[in-house]
Amino acid sequence: MIRRCFSNPLFLLAFAAGLIAFAIQSGELGTADTTHRLQSAHAFWTSEPPVFPNEFPEFGVHGRGDTLQSWYGIGQSLLMLPADIVGTEIEHLPIFANYFGNDPAVRSILVSFSTNILLSVLAALICFRFLRQFHFTINQSVAGTLALLLLTTHLHYTQNMMENNYIFLLTIAGFSFQYEWLQTGSRRALLIGSAAFGLNLLTRLTTGLDLLAGSLFILLVLLFERTSSRAFWLQCRTYLATTLPVYAVFGLLDRLYQFYRFGSFTNTYVSVVAKETLARHPDWPKTYPFETPFHIGFYGALFAPEKSIFLFDPLLILTILLIATSWRRFSPAIKAYTITIFTLLLTYICFYARYTVWSGDDAWGDRYVSTTVELATLLALPLLLRHRRQLPAFLLPTGIALLAISAVVQAASLAFWIPLELYQIDNFGHPIFTIGLRLENIAAFALGKMDAWGLNTPAMTQDQWDYVHITTWNFLPFLLKRVGATPAWVVNIAFAIWYASLAALASVLWQLRRVLAPSDSTIAHR
Repeated sequence: MIRRCFSNPLFLLAFAAGLIAFAIQSGELGTADTTHRLQSAHAFWTSEPPVFPNEFPEFGVHGRGDTLQSWYGIGQSLLMLPADIVGTEIEHLPIFANYFGNDPAVRSILVSFSTNILLSVLAALICFRFLRQFHFTINQSVAGTLALLLLTTHLHYTQNMMENNYIFLLTIAGFSFQYEWLQTGSRRALLIGSAAFGLNLLTRLTTGLDLLAGSLFILLVLLFERTSSRAFWLQCRTYLATTLPVYAVFGLLDRLYQFYRFGSFTNTYVSVVAKETLARHPDWPKTYPFETPFHIGFYGALFAPEKSIFLFDPLLILTILLIATSWRRFSPAIKAYTITIFTLLLTYICFYARYTVWSGDDAWGDRYVSTTVELATLLALPLLLRHRRQLPAFLLPTGIALLAISAVVQAASLAFWIPLELYQIDNFGHPIFTIGLRLENIAAFALGKMDAWGLNTPAMTQDQWDYVHITTWNFLPFLLKRVGATPAWVVNIAFAIWYASLAALASVLWQLRRVLAPSDSTIAHR
């Protein structure tokens, strides 16, 4: 049984995804946003409030009965709820009595590890499934999945648990299962895909754009495959009759949660936050939180050295080059997917261009659009492998170079806690090439020359807790050692497990390479 598992590429791929997520965890949730969402989950089943009074007005907004409420959707809180319950019970065990109250907390360690590993494994399985639906070979599908996990911002958000990877998982699942329905006529698959898109609405309401993108993808496939008029309208009717009730259920759940918090079925938290914020700051623009000039947010997402999607996800450049050189060789489904995702990407960029924090603020790259960028880059390496013999001479070495650059960028994203560069940007001023600054910081830290970059001055952060966390490698054993609240023997065990996980990952990837077909003689050129 074990031997059979370790000769199965899909099992090895899922195992590798789990090990990747395990090895890069810091034990922290990564951002204040996720910490607030975890507190909302905690409030579901304990007597604690979703927002503590001392957090206002920096965070929180008044809701029904003048209670302080979180302004986020319920989706990620529900995702973390089971781990929060288990983690809370474990944290209160006598063995942790002397550690309770320190960071990283036992509860956050359990939540971050379990949730991120789950999302990573599921994303690997769904991405592999989706690529196989496009008739990529097993080799190409494995390569594309690993490229997503290791060479895109998906890696950073596996360590720093914002909503991005959860949204990515649900969106790619929506595309995959709805496309299965189109291929096979399975109503069950259509229901699963629709539920995935609908569940996304509970996480971030703007994912309604992803839902619409799923419909556009199906429509374009039907058009590109030149479906007969009768079959076209029949499938459209079946699609709408199945998906709309599912979407309505999740839309209703979102509205019920909104009514529970704010006493209204029709508004959003953005309008509530805007009303309270403008009451405190009457001198602010009345269009808050959409007061940013459109051109700043639009061109910033594309070209700003601090947030450009091309800098943080270089594989997007490879995707565009492949579209420009190989479009005629794409299958109807791939053409439909490509048009859909780039339309979705443009829509997201335009939607957030006027938002007060169009860049996602405390994040690696532009977190509001990075999930869609990852969807666009998913096909980059599989397409490069499929069409490599027909590509212009420059494109294969260019692709390899972009893969190498992507590896450096994503590995660098894990090195330190993200507020490090944010503090430096506040001190140094704008604009800053964030990735270049991160590489400088890595070199300075590794060589013990932190003075040159202002990294070892607590006054730089005005927060001792932040200072401790940004002055160590952002992996759990190093953080435990740096904080100094954990017994030495526990730290030593943590390091032993961490090194063992890296060795296991290398072994699994080597075994995966061995069991994959040595050649791609079955390449499909549809």
